[in-house]
Amino acid sequence: MNSEKIGTRVRKYREQKSLTVSELASRTGLDEAFLEAVEEHNVYPSLGPLLKIARALGLRLGTFLDDQEVGDPLIVRVGERKEELSMLKGKDKPVTLRFHSLGRGKGDRHMEPFYIEILPESAMDKKLSAHEGEEFIVVLSGEVEVIYGQETHVLKAGDSIYYNSVVPHYVSSIGSRKAEIYAVLYFPE
Repeated sequence: MNSEKIGTRVRKYREQKSLTVSELASRTGLDEAFLEAVEEHNVYPSLGPLLKIARALGLRLGTFLDDQEVGDPLIVRVGERKEELSMLKGKDKPVTLRFHSLGRGKGDRHMEPFYIEILPESAMDKKLSAHEGEEFIVVLSGEVEVIYGQETHVLKAGDSIYYNSVVPHYVSSIGSRKAEIYAVLYFPE
């Protein structure tokens, strides 16, 4: 991603729409203080809140991740893959997830593919989130806990899970090692 942080992009698009932080909070159902932390301190929200922000601004999620468009087919070589987004639990809290977009630049995409490193700190605060769409995850390494509604599932390398993301869910690593996954998220228009 270029040097422009997600919080900076959120502020830019919010201001282009002539919205105050309070108005964006009302449209998204998110707390004003949270939105201010995103904009001012680059506290990255999980994908659920980021999707709510994108929808409230009339944008697709990839708008916050893309810096240029490329033609078809889009090929991302493993050695060229870069961390583009790190999820924090809040200001001055540890990074819990590192996202590497595998669809960046494909402007007409309908899915968001990622390689994600899930750090052990992800298990500290298991706050469930929900959003429209579907998610498909394949575990590459480590162990992953998926809380899906009232159910908890443990996945190991080679296992996969596919679910409707309107059901509250949370994905974290298990133990002291990071886990690695491929995840494809679909958000309906």
